[in-house]
Formats: sequence, C-alpha cells, structure tokens
Amino acid sequence: MTKKSSDLTFEEALRKLEEIVKKLESGNQTLEDSLILFQEGIELSKICTKKLNDASGKISILTREIDGSFSEKPFVEDKNDR
Repeated sequence: MTKKSSDLTFEEALRKLEEIVKKLESGNQTLEDSLILFQEGIELSKICTKKLNDASGKISILTREIDGSFSEKPFVEDKNDR
C-alpha cells in the first residue's frame, strides 16, 4: 500500500477490501499469499468499521418542536431494527 492504512478514506479501504475478496475467491493464491491477503483484509475491515462508527456518532436528528423551532438530538440506532 502506498498510503498508511490509517490514512485511507472509507471508500479507499472498502475498495481495497473488495479487491482482496476477489483475489481470495479466485483461488489462484498460494496459501502464504492467501494468509497475507486475509490479514490485510481484517485490518481493512477494522478501518471500515471504525470509520462507520465514527460517522454514526456524528449523525443527529433535526426535530420540530411544538413552538415551531427546531432542535437537534443525537441519533441513536434502534437495536431492534437489525
């Protein structure tokens, strides 16, 4: 990788992860190469998860109050929606 993994954007990390999945699914890799790709994929997956969690913490909901004003409330994911 030319960029440090931690410097990747979500989209870059996801694209690299998709490339790794394609390579692993092709079955054309040696065992050693497959293990290296798998480990890199795990790291990319962690980066993607962290970036999604960070973004989720920044999302808020704008609601209209009875008096017509707006208020901002943090977005809380409903665990039952999964």
